[in-house]
Amino acid sequence: MHSRLKFLAYLHLICASSIFCPEFSAAQQQQQQASSLTEKIPLGAIFEQGTDDVQSAFKYAMLNHNLNVSSRRFELQAYVDVINTADAFKLSRLICNQFSRGVYSMLGAVSPDSFDTLHSYSNTFQMPFVTPWFPEKVLTPSSGLLDFAISMRPDYHQAIIDTIQYYGWQSIIYLYDSHDGLLRLQQIYQELKPGNETFRVQMVKRIANVTMAIDFLHTLEDLGRFSKKRIVLDCPAEMAKEIIVQHVRDIKLGRRTYHYLLSGLVMDNHWPSDVVEFGAINITGFRIVDSNRRAVRDFHDSRKRLEPAGQGQSASQSQFQANGLPAISAQAALMYDAVFVLVEAFNRILRKKPDQFRSNHLQRRSHGGSSSSSSSSSSSSTNESSGALLDCNTSKGWVTPWEQGEKISRVLRKVEIDGLSGEIRFDEDGRRINYTLNVVEMSVNSTLQQVAEWRDDVGLLPIHSRSYATSSRSASASTGDYARNHTYIVTSVLEEPYLMHKQSSYGEQLVGNDRFEGYCKDLADMLANHLGIKYEIRLAQDGNYGAENQYAPGGWDGMVGELLRKEADISIAPMTITAERERVIDFSKPFMTLGISIMIKKPVKQTPGVFSFLNPLSQEIWISVILSYLGVSIVLYFVTRFPPYEWRIVRRPPPDATAQQPPGIIGGATTLSDSQSHQPPVPANEFSLLNSFWYSLAAFMQQGCDLTPPSIAGRIAAAVWWFFTIILISSYTANLAAFLTVERMVAPIKTPEDLAMHTDMDYGTLKHGSTWNFFKRSQIGLHNKMWEYMNANQRSSVLSYDEGIRRVRTSKGKYALLVESPKNEYVNARPPCDTMKVGRNIDTKGFGVATPIGSPLRKRLNEAVLTLKENGELLRIWKKWWYDKTECPNLDSQETSTPNELSLSNVAGIYYILIGGLLLSVIVAIVEFFCRSKSSSLKAPSNGSAGGVPGMLGSSTYQRDSLSDAIMHSQAKLAMQASSEYDERLVGVELASNVRYQYSM
Repeated sequence: MHSRLKFLAYLHLICASSIFCPEFSAAQQQQQQASSLTEKIPLGAIFEQGTDDVQSAFKYAMLNHNLNVSSRRFELQAYVDVINTADAFKLSRLICNQFSRGVYSMLGAVSPDSFDTLHSYSNTFQMPFVTPWFPEKVLTPSSGLLDFAISMRPDYHQAIIDTIQYYGWQSIIYLYDSHDGLLRLQQIYQELKPGNETFRVQMVKRIANVTMAIDFLHTLEDLGRFSKKRIVLDCPAEMAKEIIVQHVRDIKLGRRTYHYLLSGLVMDNHWPSDVVEFGAINITGFRIVDSNRRAVRDFHDSRKRLEPAGQGQSASQSQFQANGLPAISAQAALMYDAVFVLVEAFNRILRKKPDQFRSNHLQRRSHGGSSSSSSSSSSSSTNESSGALLDCNTSKGWVTPWEQGEKISRVLRKVEIDGLSGEIRFDEDGRRINYTLNVVEMSVNSTLQQVAEWRDDVGLLPIHSRSYATSSRSASASTGDYARNHTYIVTSVLEEPYLMHKQSSYGEQLVGNDRFEGYCKDLADMLANHLGIKYEIRLAQDGNYGAENQYAPGGWDGMVGELLRKEADISIAPMTITAERERVIDFSKPFMTLGISIMIKKPVKQTPGVFSFLNPLSQEIWISVILSYLGVSIVLYFVTRFPPYEWRIVRRPPPDATAQQPPGIIGGATTLSDSQSHQPPVPANEFSLLNSFWYSLAAFMQQGCDLTPPSIAGRIAAAVWWFFTIILISSYTANLAAFLTVERMVAPIKTPEDLAMHTDMDYGTLKHGSTWNFFKRSQIGLHNKMWEYMNANQRSSVLSYDEGIRRVRTSKGKYALLVESPKNEYVNARPPCDTMKVGRNIDTKGFGVATPIGSPLRKRLNEAVLTLKENGELLRIWKKWWYDKTECPNLDSQETSTPNELSLSNVAGIYYILIGGLLLSVIVAIVEFFCRSKSSSLKAPSNGSAGGVPGMLGSSTYQRDSLSDAIMHSQAKLAMQASSEYDERLVGVELASNVRYQYSM
């Protein structure tokens, strides 16, 4: 700043000596008159006090033109007045004094209060007036009349609106320091299209000084400390700098919640990079001077040549030039361009008609117009010319306008030059068109970075928009050269376990990167150590990963948008590498491979039921076993009917005559006839139908049986059945313990196909995320079906994974969330441990570290990620945050393999079968008893009459027995008859025909 003031003083010295010193001017004129007759065009200039940089730019432009002797057609001569009052009467006398000097045009930079007076005189006397800027509210002349005033500053109210919309601000706070600022807010309101207001003005406050602004910020802080505050600051550059510095130094005011938009063209001023406060808060503004333009470079080159010899080597000046070209304010640049706009207009007039101003020049000479001019203050000055060309105090009742004024004004509107403020053109109303403003932001190292440009014909254009984001990577990106002494901004989002707020211990205050922990925090530390850089973690403002959004600044929101707008240098987060994102940003090699998985609520554990002993075999197997049992029994019955080895000849013994009557029976023995003494032999087979079923059942139960098939066919059938039963029983026994001792969980779905076919379960994913886009663009039939469902039921999808997980836990098993597998596995291992992953991964993808396109860090990050993957560091931190920190005691794999103690409920079914079988046997025994008793009572009378002997009491005596004796005799007879009829082998066989048994009562 000190060297800049010296440079301005030097310009004053040069310009004053060449323009205002009569002796120097006379000597210079004598030298030039010897070669050619060069016309002098007088210009009048009026400036307010405090506009030193604008006055210096004006004088330097005059000097730059006059020193160009070889190409100029005329010489400029200026009459400069500096005022310090807005008194209309004094200003009127000063303007009339300028008119009386025969000036061809007026220039100046005055306050809005003085502008109206100067503007009125300009239109009244048709005197062209070129000014660096217009006030916000200018009274236009009557309809059909030409406005003789032209402003070099373009109207950029729409640029302010577009920038606010670019950042997506919903509300702003407007601070201004003058009445002109309030009028600018009114113009902004008028520029908004009706019905399309995308933001609202939350508060409006006029500030007279820095202290008042800081007090107002304290009020905002008290109203909402953590709320976002978007402040549009309308004040001069020096005041804006002081407000920002005081804001950052005030410990009671936040930083991250504030974002300043400087509405004036103040970013062209010098913002020292050594003031660290500028980089500690979000600042956005506009620049009209592009240092890459040829006119700007030529301007700075000429400034360097005119520097005093002893001043260029000062430490401050050398440091200032090392950081770039010297700064020039927007007002000074516009003033410099105003001079050359007039020069170009005069050149056009003289090229078309070289003697256009000769008569005026001669008239001015005859009226003493060539007399020396003096620079006066706001005090009244006398008219030094004795015959003014324009007289403000005419007695005719009307004014005589400047005869060349209308022509000069019309030519001014046709001027097209390339100036410090860019391409300069005017419309018919004298307003700038086809101009460009650079939207810049203050970086963390207090340097300005361009994020967009605004054109009056197309609007806001982000630097890395999609139209040219696919261009080739820069050379620095390919070589991997980057600044190690720079603090890089790492953007991320809060997502467990990738990045979380760290819980501080009692009395500990965490600052900077120490506020966070997680997988991505550890990864960022390792990458920073590998690259040798410093970084600062900043959370994404909207908390999104990044998707195309036409309403978001730059067309993308989230972390992708911040990288696109150069708001961040690196993104380390669980952000999926996709083709759409790759078009606008760069990704490193994936540091984690994953896929889309299904998360559901863990089903309730299924306790074994009463008949759980049947679970080891499925229902189909049990039915097959029963059918096999029936089939084997029937086969055994038939195969034992054909072989002769299965048959035996049985002879029934004749009734024994000497057989004694049972005790208690009155009567003698009966005698048998010869026909009754010789019974015919009867063929018998042990494997009756009932015996076959009994044999198969005994073999199936692996119990012994007194029946054995002697034939080869029967033994083959029996052996096959034994082999079948031993394998089946072994398999059943092996699985029975697991089914009785382990509590199982039955999931409603097991595969993605089950989810797509399940009509009772709702499912969704993160809206507009990578998973959402995967299903949207997939051509696989299953994925298309799932996408149609999710698109038709968008209420099923969620805005954040936390919302989706909460919905899974509260839906009672009726909702499934499609989420990346690492997130699924992490949530399943955390309390309340009520979720689980089912099925396979639907796809395969990866997470990568993202950088802006052309970033020099991309190559080094790729190498670092591969190195960390090869040496196992990525696997180590994966286990640290997923498995080492698990909080669920039993995982799914453990729950299905850990046996529990066998309880009565596990085997209650077999007790029920045992008790039921015993009861059934008792019931069958009673039924048989009563059936046999009834049949015996029916046979007793007929037997007594046929075989009775006279003299025996017979049945009459039996009937006279007591009821108890009858029951006892009946039981004995039934037992012996049953034994004789059931097993005829015991009665008599041909091989043992001499053995006789007689069972009678």
